[in-house]
Amino acid sequence: MREGLVSERPARHRILIVDDEESTRLLLARILSTDLEAEVHLAGTCEQAIRLAHDYAYDAILLDLVIPGVGGRAILKDIRSGPPNDATPVVVVSVLDESATIKECMALGANAYHKKPIRRDTLVQALREQIAARRRTVALR
Repeated sequence: MREGLVSERPARHRILIVDDEESTRLLLARILSTDLEAEVHLAGTCEQAIRLAHDYAYDAILLDLVIPGVGGRAILKDIRSGPPNDATPVVVVSVLDESATIKECMALGANAYHKKPIRRDTLVQALREQIAARRRTVALR
């Protein structure tokens, strides 16, 4: 790149994946690091998720609801309680698909809800849209 020119390559996204199933974390990490060229952080416990969400600012967070400990809903409430991720897009990825559960998650601050098993193209597109919407909102401030 020549001096004075700005790279047209988009900044790398940082995404947190929270799921107690290692195989799911690794699958999602592979998808997002490939399709979005994302830097991926992994949390397999509620405690890890809360610590990482307090220590790093993310461009998006994928969150499983059914996770031992305080559970995904409590993690979502904690994320929404203050910086650095109170406005970060949170996409819930869960086996639960009852409409009451989905409505509750949206009321708690989730930006999207995807039922497992996930469809790669649908999830990647949803994350692109959520990240782009967040960047537009930040740019308007």
